[in-house]
Amino acid sequence: MIKSNFVGVIKTMDTDSSAIGSQLLDYVIELEGVAEEILADRREIIDLDRQRNKTREAVRALQKNKSNTKTWLCAGNMFIKVETKKAINMLNKDFDVIENEISKLRSTLKPKVNKLRDLEKKDDLKGFNLSPLTPSELNSVESLL
Repeated sequence: MIKSNFVGVIKTMDTDSSAIGSQLLDYVIELEGVAEEILADRREIIDLDRQRNKTREAVRALQKNKSNTKTWLCAGNMFIKVETKKAINMLNKDFDVIENEISKLRSTLKPKVNKLRDLEKKDDLKGFNLSPLTPSELNSVESLL
């Protein structure tokens, strides 16, 4: 009689521990998923920043070029000979697109970090949601000083 009660208690413990284990596994999977998204976004920002710097260097090199002739430009997997001014304009447009992508990734990174901190049961980061003063706000502050 004692043996059968003991087996019943063990079976109950197994179902409870499997439910807790399942919840723990779901929690860890969600936590790791959010963390992986954050790391992927950071790697993407770094790659885009490198591309932006290369574009900036190319624009600067073309602006230093005194001759106003045509220049070779790599577009995808082919080279095109275009006028220097057009090449500069194309590179500036690429620079703006890259800049927008970086700012978009940075703005989506903040909520992901907050979600991760919530999952880890930590407080939100202080000073993380700061934004710069607008020109009108800056003028108001300067007029007060």
